Amino acid sequence: MELTIHSSFLPADDPEKSLAFYRDALGFEVRGDVGQGTMRWITVGPKGQPQTSIVLHPPAIDPGLTDAERRTIAEMMAKGSYATIVLSTPDLTGAFDRVQATGAEVVQEPTDQPYGIRDCAFRDPAGNMVRINQVAAA
Repeated sequence: MELTIHSSFLPADDPEKSLAFYRDALGFEVRGDVGQGTMRWITVGPKGQPQTSIVLHPPAIDPGLTDAERRTIAEMMAKGSYATIVLSTPDLTGAFDRVQATGAEVVQEPTDQPYGIRDCAFRDPAGNMVRINQVAAA
């Protein structure tokens, strides 16, 4: 069986701020923008990788959620513990410098981890953890 990651979903409670982060700080291209106001689904992805996308979506809108579950999701997003995405680059220092220069919240500067990778971390405007791993150039 051959599987590919096509889309990943991240909550975005302020579509404009999230769009600015993924487009301007990370350099992703916008592939779709559906809806209006805070009820927008914005699809972004890395240039040159049309097969892989991130959908920034309104949080906690599933009609099956209770009010208590919605509050829990909002609390977890506020703490930055609700969602994570891990990206990779052959130039971690360059990526870190570019994202940091946009004023993004730095969680961890580039660090050699004891488990063998070098990475850094930011929070996007919705509080999602965005980790960037360094990988060898192809």
